[in-house]
Amino acid sequence: MSEKKPITSAKSQRIAMAIEYDGSVFSGWQRQLSPDLATVQGAIEKALSQVAGEVVVTHCAGRTDAGVHASCQVLHFDTKIDRGSKAWFMGVNSLLPKAVRVVWSRKVTENFHARFSATARRYCYVIYTANVASAILDSKVTHSYQELNSDAMDQGAQLLLGELDFSSFRAAGCQSKTPYRFVRHARVVKQGPFLIFDIKANAFLQHMVRNIAGALLEIGKGKRRPSWISELILAKDRKAAGIAAPPHGLYLIAIDYPKEHGLPVSYRLPLFLNINKGWGMPN
Repeated sequence: MSEKKPITSAKSQRIAMAIEYDGSVFSGWQRQLSPDLATVQGAIEKALSQVAGEVVVTHCAGRTDAGVHASCQVLHFDTKIDRGSKAWFMGVNSLLPKAVRVVWSRKVTENFHARFSATARRYCYVIYTANVASAILDSKVTHSYQELNSDAMDQGAQLLLGELDFSSFRAAGCQSKTPYRFVRHARVVKQGPFLIFDIKANAFLQHMVRNIAGALLEIGKGKRRPSWISELILAKDRKAAGIAAPPHGLYLIAIDYPKEHGLPVSYRLPLFLNINKGWGMPN
């Protein structure tokens, strides 16, 4: 029996896809010129191109830095090859390194864009507090030997809400045209030995979440008061905010899109977290 050939269309179709990845083994999302630097985009495009039989270029909802993880990153790509949903899901997964997995894939209309159609992004920053660092979670959490004041950290997080100038929390090389972002919710939740900084905004500046997490850690250690967050926002000076938190505690966990695109709910937490009913799903 001859192998069934893929359907080729004169018009490209657009596929949306959610992926999960362990950022500790990659030099960030973005494809690099050097073949020695492993990137998430490079890995997923290589697998997609093999399945499609043509070069595939992807566009993601938010580029993550080296060491940063994603439990739900959304991307899209165009192709004239109709392989069917099973191939884009199971076929691509069979070709990916173990550190990357496709969670779901869907056909979408040409007006969908993984980045520009997104209405919000959600990150969580995970801190593990214990006398001894975890060997298993070494590259998955940020460890603190010191007990942290989660209530004070949460009070500081509340001062991030609304549309504000986040210049004090943006990287020096950030290319965004405006430092203003609208934070919809921000909180610090304690789950056993884990402290989770949960933040959702329309978009984020480069290193914004890590820089905020670094400031909240200072508050949790008792070195600063919660009101320091407001002082930093008013300062509009990156040098005032101190050291950024390490990348390996950061996860991209959700992307919001208008219902018209018909995508599954793009929300996934890191599986090792012991989430109880009190976690909730703030808008």
